[in-house]
Amino acid sequence: MAEVHNGGILLESGTNEIEIMEFTIDGNLYGINVAKVREIIMPTPVKMMPHAHPAVEGIIKPRDIVITVVDLPEYLGAGSPKGEKDLFIITNFNKMFIAFRVHTVVGINRISWMDIHKPDKTVSGGSEGVATGIAQCGKDLVTILDFERIVAEIAPETTIQMDEIDQMGPRTRSDEPIWIAEDSILLSKMIEDCLRKAGYVNLRMFPNGRELWEALNALPEEHSLFSQVALIITDIEMPQMDGHRLTKLVKSTPRFAPVPLIIFSSLISEEMRIKGRQLGADEQMSKPEIGHLVDVMDHLLRDLKVG
Repeated sequence: MAEVHNGGILLESGTNEIEIMEFTIDGNLYGINVAKVREIIMPTPVKMMPHAHPAVEGIIKPRDIVITVVDLPEYLGAGSPKGEKDLFIITNFNKMFIAFRVHTVVGINRISWMDIHKPDKTVSGGSEGVATGIAQCGKDLVTILDFERIVAEIAPETTIQMDEIDQMGPRTRSDEPIWIAEDSILLSKMIEDCLRKAGYVNLRMFPNGRELWEALNALPEEHSLFSQVALIITDIEMPQMDGHRLTKLVKSTPRFAPVPLIIFSSLISEEMRIKGRQLGADEQMSKPEIGHLVDVMDHLLRDLKVG
């Protein structure tokens, strides 16, 4: 059993770097953000669960924690039999522990988010694809998987829920311009639909922090800043520019610093909260708490009007 010491918090805040753990399935290289990984263990006996998704092997209970095991080769359609040398990558994101079966773990590489590119639809599988990025790690091209999207398909009840918005009852329409950086196609659509349902209809979506930052800098100075962007919401993990780098740039630029900024990410932990506060984020919360996000948006925008 090998514990992974989370390197993400050790990276200097806002440098736009990521540590990727590379692993293989049928000889193909894939990657996961080290910030999501807790440890790597040898496979242990798995208790099967009835009526589960075909890619769900069942559950294990190491260290008194019940963890769902996902057969990643099965999910990706590799069709290869389980091997004695397989490994379980234990992950923690969206406030959940999940084990993913893989064939081998290659190692960890630290690279810039600028070295990660959004795959085209022929690679990602279209709008429903699970490849969120292609990373250049040395001489190798590594496919970064959208683990949030995988879990959302396997267990829809664990992801963003429109019901949380419905439970808020009737809402007043708001034309405040809200800018959102989110690279996952699936989650971007979910967030947009929920916020529109909550009355926030003036939304501008960006696939990464770099494009949002460039759009900010292109805003005409002769117009009121808040009439053009009243609030920014950003994910952390994104190709080209991550949410921490975006936060650092926004909050260290006098012209943009007054704009409220919320980090909305599956990676929120106490360590990540510390990093976000250091960078100047106004609020931070974990996916899939969409109802909490709307409450915080209401509060920040109300304070902006009062101020």
